[in-house]
Amino acid sequence: MKQQAFNPYLPSWEYIPDGEPHVFGDRVYVYGSHDHFGAPIFCVGDYVCWSAPVNDLSDWRMDGVIFRKNQDPKNRLGIRLLFAPDVCRGPDGRYYLYYAFDFMGLIGVAVCDEPAGHYEFLGHIRYPDHTLWGRRKGDQFPFDPGVLADEDGRIWLYSGFYTPTPRLLTGMKKLRNDGGVVAELEQDMVTLKSEPRLLFPKTGTGSFPDHEFFEASSIRKDKDRYLFVYSSRHNHELCYAVSNRPDGDFTFGGTLVSQGDLFLNGNTDEHHAANYLGNTHGGLLQLGEDWYVFYHRQTNRHSYSRQACAEKLVRNPDGSFRQAEVTSCGLNGGPLSGLGTYEARIACNLWSAQGTGRYDGSGVRKKLKNHPYFTQTGKDREQDGDQYIANMQNGAVAGFKYFATGEANQIQVETSGHGCGYFEVFLDAGCKELAAEISVNPNGGKVVTNASFTADKGIFPLFFRYQGTGSVNFHSFSLSVKTKETAE
Repeated sequence: MKQQAFNPYLPSWEYIPDGEPHVFGDRVYVYGSHDHFGAPIFCVGDYVCWSAPVNDLSDWRMDGVIFRKNQDPKNRLGIRLLFAPDVCRGPDGRYYLYYAFDFMGLIGVAVCDEPAGHYEFLGHIRYPDHTLWGRRKGDQFPFDPGVLADEDGRIWLYSGFYTPTPRLLTGMKKLRNDGGVVAELEQDMVTLKSEPRLLFPKTGTGSFPDHEFFEASSIRKDKDRYLFVYSSRHNHELCYAVSNRPDGDFTFGGTLVSQGDLFLNGNTDEHHAANYLGNTHGGLLQLGEDWYVFYHRQTNRHSYSRQACAEKLVRNPDGSFRQAEVTSCGLNGGPLSGLGTYEARIACNLWSAQGTGRYDGSGVRKKLKNHPYFTQTGKDREQDGDQYIANMQNGAVAGFKYFATGEANQIQVETSGHGCGYFEVFLDAGCKELAAEISVNPNGGKVVTNASFTADKGIFPLFFRYQGTGSVNFHSFSLSVKTKETAE
């Protein structure tokens, strides 16, 4: 690769949640909704596309705006918000973008001759009599479309949402929210060939106990098996189900990833997760024999500035996936170098002395006012802005995984804020294997301090725990070799 790959894998100023990765030609394209830094609600931006060569997942390119909110005739004023999309290559060789406007209760379709070109509005998903899906009494609520153009030429559309939606938001009453549904589409890509049918009930017979369907439908095909990815009622995890057919008989596969590593190693305590929790949405990517799960994390103490992350998956001999651990090096193909400078924003673990919390519900900022969080300087889309960890108070921990250690003997941190204390640097999440202790005493501006660093040769995480008064902002750290000559 041209350079190392980190999580989040896009630039610090970009906020793309709900990322669906697809390979078209020799590039990986990620289609997601578009948050802004400091936004008051989800998905305020138009759709943009990012892509990278299939052989270099460190080299991401912004391909520009592919679809604007006001291109849909039902949103000419641009008031409604573009929620999570999906894309497929149709039987005619063109590319079809499926989307839903927030809680309007409709799914739209746009089309383009290339994966990341300017998509043009095609229509809304409709019944053969041209009634729009979502406008009949008793329809399942259209939301979070996932689409599969199967090898046999059949087109499958997936949708669903857990929570009943008020009439105030949809304009319609008595739409159903029974779980995840599936329908086949005609070759025109907009007309329903079959009635939407419940596939993943959120409760009762056929649901997946403790991992029931919530939202975020995503579908992939692996040889003769269909892999359905979704967000469970826990909201912070992506799960998957498996079947030999696209429209039924799915069995629960397990958790693919949780933002806070919950369910990994038996931990189910949301107050002591490995990171702060919120909703997540994503999909699977296959490159050769390698599989990855794409998801997103929260920043800025709310769920409206989310960023794209990914992890490599490990498969068991029977073809099932193990739950991935959240890391700082998801697409890197291995640990990060034990020498170099790293932005604190790539921390994959973050908690306070009191544990963690959820970035949803009301009063989050007040409830978590003593907790650390990811944020940035400047306004949205300022490409020279500085993203960092803010408000590290006594006992707060930031964790980075993983590094190839053994060469560096010096560590340096850049901090700001109004605190006085020190960072302990550990080689384990339990904060027992001490590798360095660095004094920090910023007084408003940025301050750089360093200390000796000791670590055996191997692959280790780095956990920074702040001990002291006030609060500090953590901007970056560096690992280096201090020789006798440089010391002199």
